[in-house]
Formats: sequence, C-alpha cells, structure tokens
Amino acid sequence: MDDGSSHSRETAISGSMKIREKQILAVSPIAVVYHFGTSGIAVATATGITHPLDVLKVRLQMQLVGQKGPLKGMGRLFVQLVKNEGPRSLYLGFTPALIRSVLYGGLRLGLYEPSKFACESAFGSTNFLVKIASGAFSGAVATALTNPVEVLKVRLQMSSHLKRGRAIGEMRNIVSEEGVKALWKGVGPAMARAAALTASQLATYDESKRLLVKWTPLEEGFYLHFISSTVAGAVSTIVTAPMDMIKTRLMLQRECKRVGSYKNGFHCAYQVMITESPKALYKGGLAIFARLGPQTTITFILCEKLRELVGLDAI
Repeated sequence: MDDGSSHSRETAISGSMKIREKQILAVSPIAVVYHFGTSGIAVATATGITHPLDVLKVRLQMQLVGQKGPLKGMGRLFVQLVKNEGPRSLYLGFTPALIRSVLYGGLRLGLYEPSKFACESAFGSTNFLVKIASGAFSGAVATALTNPVEVLKVRLQMSSHLKRGRAIGEMRNIVSEEGVKALWKGVGPAMARAAALTASQLATYDESKRLLVKWTPLEEGFYLHFISSTVAGAVSTIVTAPMDMIKTRLMLQRECKRVGSYKNGFHCAYQVMITESPKALYKGGLAIFARLGPQTTITFILCEKLRELVGLDAI
C-alpha cells in the first residue's frame, strides 16, 4: 500500500513538474520567438493568397455611405474593379497588409499560448472562459500596436493610384493633413473586432475539432482542420462583420469628405443603421467570409505544421 501511494505521489509530482516546465518554456524568450515567427509566417502566407478579397470587402463596405439603395454584389464589383482599374487594383495596399499580417498575426496567435499559461499559473485553470479571455487579450493588444498599418492599408485599398512609393506618401499625407492621432482612427472597434475574432476563432476551432473527433470518423489531419476552420471562419464572420464595417468607416473618415463625421464607433453604428438600414452593418459580409474562411484554414494548417517543425505543441 505504502509503495503504491509513494508511486502515485511520485507520478503526480512528476506530472506537475512537466506541466510547470511546459508553462515556463511557453513564456521563455526562445519560445516567444517561435510562437511569433510561426504565427506571423502562417498569417502572411494566408494574406498573400486572400488579399484581393480584402480589397473587395473594403470597397463593398464603402458603398452608398449615408444612403439607402441597391448594393453591388461581390462578383459585379470584382468585374468593375478589374475593368476600370486593372488587375493590379486587387493588390492595392498589399505592402502594408503584408507588414501588418506578420506583426498582427504573430502577436495575435503568438501571444495566445503565453497568455493562456499565464492565466493557468495565476488561476490554476485553463477552462473555456480562460481560452476566450486569452484570445481576446492577444487580439486586442496586437491590434492596438498595429493599427497605423491597418489605417494605411484601407486608405490605399480605396485608392486607384498605383504609384511606386505610394504607401510612404500616403502615410506622410495622413500625418501632415490629419495629425499623428489619425493613425489610430477606428482603434476602438478594431480592438473589439480583433478580440472577438481571436476569441471566437480559436474557441470555435478547438470546440469544432473536439466535437468532430467525438461524433464523426474524422481524425487529426487535413479534413478535420479544413472543416473546423471553415466553421470557425463562419462564426467569426457573423460575430465580427459589423465591427469590421465600423472600423473601416472610421479609418477612411476624413474631414469634409463624403464619409461624414463619426464621433466614435457607437455613433458610427447608429448613423449607419439610421441612414442606411441595420443590415448595412453586414455590408461586405460575403467577402469577409470568402476571405476569412480560406485565411483561417491556411493559417491554422500552416501554423500547426510550422509549430511541429520547431518543436512546439499543437494549438
């Protein structure tokens, strides 16, 4: 009996030490670099593939500002954009988008794991709510730090000028004409969107995988990741589309321009619902899903593979 009890205690202590070791490793400098690097590369790759859909999303969200009327569909807008501005217009704002994807993607997914382990150390639990909180925290912090690049990106996506060095010139224009604080326009809705996106995306992805493994013949692999990430993309779109639209409107807002003057995110949402109808909050929703679905799939599959290569555990 004593030998059995001693063995159980040793096993429990050993297991506890391994968990503690894992927690320490998760927040060590080299692990943080690996988390950031794998996440940044995965998101940058997904951004490169889905960027044209992001351009279409922004154009759809800026239709009939302050007006009611029939909206163009994604297909019609795509044809019109290519015809009037050329195929290169589908990659407007690509340079800042790529920079942002490395920084934002690396921070958003890279901070998730260390945040989760920090919560586990502090509260002794990693339940579903802790995962949501960790995702929301990492998404909000990542957005707050990278908002200037996002502002620059959406400004360029609405521009038909394709001159070399346009990104630097537009950045100078924003600062000189509107002030440095203009680079943080829409940061509130952007942080709310990123917090909701990261929390819903990661939580839904995890839960979908768990349920699919439990109730279907699917096992860990491409098809499981594909279906789970598609579900996560759909849920994330429903949750974040209104915040995404408000964020875009605020970031494109300029004094004395047709976008009008919004005081904050809530005022913007109210004005959109009053002048354009409540469903206007979902302008560009199909484009968001068309982009977010594949982007989520590519990001998670590639990130899992890269984590495996550098010796990190799966998300």
